[in-house]
Amino acid sequence: MVRTERHLGMVETRRLLGSAELWTLQQLALAGALGAEEKISCASLADTLDVSTQTASRRLQHLEEHGHITRDIVSDGQWIGITPTGEQRLRTEYEAYRQIFEAADGVELRGTVTSGMGEGSHYIALSGYMRQFREKLGYEPFEGTLNVDLTPESVRSQTRLDSFDPVVIEGWESDDRTYGPAYCYCASVSSGAERYEDAHIIAPERTHHGDDHVEVIAPEKLRTTLGLEDGTEVTIHVENQ
Repeated sequence: MVRTERHLGMVETRRLLGSAELWTLQQLALAGALGAEEKISCASLADTLDVSTQTASRRLQHLEEHGHITRDIVSDGQWIGITPTGEQRLRTEYEAYRQIFEAADGVELRGTVTSGMGEGSHYIALSGYMRQFREKLGYEPFEGTLNVDLTPESVRSQTRLDSFDPVVIEGWESDDRTYGPAYCYCASVSSGAERYEDAHIIAPERTHHGDDHVEVIAPEKLRTTLGLEDGTEVTIHVENQ
């Protein structure tokens, strides 16, 4: 019950601190009020926020009433310090932005190793693809793919790859058929303490698999190198090149 009340209190504090007050808190931190008291006048804060002096004063009062700052008003201004509550609110905001921008650079997918349908070894070895792998990826892949069934959370995370820039393996034609393109995303594969770099998720334009499944290629047979078998949990770290 105590934990529940504490959680509700934190939610209430976050709800009461609106975007205008949060912006004010950020500007106070930039002015030096985080970690030490800083002498700040309502007039100078108003100029920074591009609001009236009365509005700046109301925002400071709101922040003080809800425990985000302390104020010691003197004749020519006020000494303002950001409290641990205020600092935590700023850290929460920072963490949200950190996750947003880190997600733009990479994504982590989790799943379990499974047996494929045997098509990977055939297509990887085709000369029209293998030549492009050597030229564009810098290696000849093992003639087969590591098949991974994704967790529901990772199925959702995989949609972030749509904003990445893949290495495009162009489609090509042989004497009797046409082969479609595929898209490769730079990745590493981890299992326990073991991690294999220099791999790629390969996403053929034509595939029998659904969104809950990915295939990984690498210069070596990953099952052997990492000691993987069906059911082994793995993490695939995908980087935006």
